Amino acid sequence: MIDSVSDPLRFELLVKVLLAVVLGSAVGAERELSGKPAGLRTTILICVGAALFTHLSIAIGVMSLAATGQPYGDVTRIAAQIVTGIGFLGAGAILHDRGSIIGLTTAATIWVVAAIGMAVGSGAYVEAVGTTVVVGLVLVGLKPIERKLVTMRRTVTATLRVAPNTDFAAFEDVFRDSGVHVRSRRTYDHVGDRTFELTLVGPSKRFDVLADALRRRPDVVSVYVD
Repeated sequence: MIDSVSDPLRFELLVKVLLAVVLGSAVGAERELSGKPAGLRTTILICVGAALFTHLSIAIGVMSLAATGQPYGDVTRIAAQIVTGIGFLGAGAILHDRGSIIGLTTAATIWVVAAIGMAVGSGAYVEAVGTTVVVGLVLVGLKPIERKLVTMRRTVTATLRVAPNTDFAAFEDVFRDSGVHVRSRRTYDHVGDRTFELTLVGPSKRFDVLADALRRRPDVVSVYVD
């Protein structure tokens, strides 16, 4: 009797694992071709692991039923830990590099692949496949748009000369309101002024707005944007 029940369950689990491999590889292939840390094997393992944990969570929870037909155990207990555990894995993919943050897309991909695996493990096959298609469109189809948006942003160097002993914090609101990010800053004190050598990142059209806003300030001697 037990064998007759367990055989279909094992077959169902095999189907889930194989589907998780297919869906995980569909997402991982793009990451692998892009040279990202979480490549093909990583996404497959995450998707398969999430599917297996979710399947086991449901199976263990309903293994013994009360007289009312309700499971004694919490069918979400193991699955809930996937969300927490995958966060640590995703955090490891996020790095700080020269004032900027990289790896956010990789971390988000790890997170969503785990969600796809959980959908497979819970038997939501249509939702898992549909999500995989959407993720593929986002990672591949939006790349041309992303490149176009990146080209609209420039990295420039600027020289800001201000009154002696002026703190740069006095200008932070001006940069923020202009939509320009200060990537790096060096300060040089001279006899008649204080000079800030800046590396700025922002949309091309916003640099002129920033320069005009700075020139209107009485504590600014001159502004030069390369």
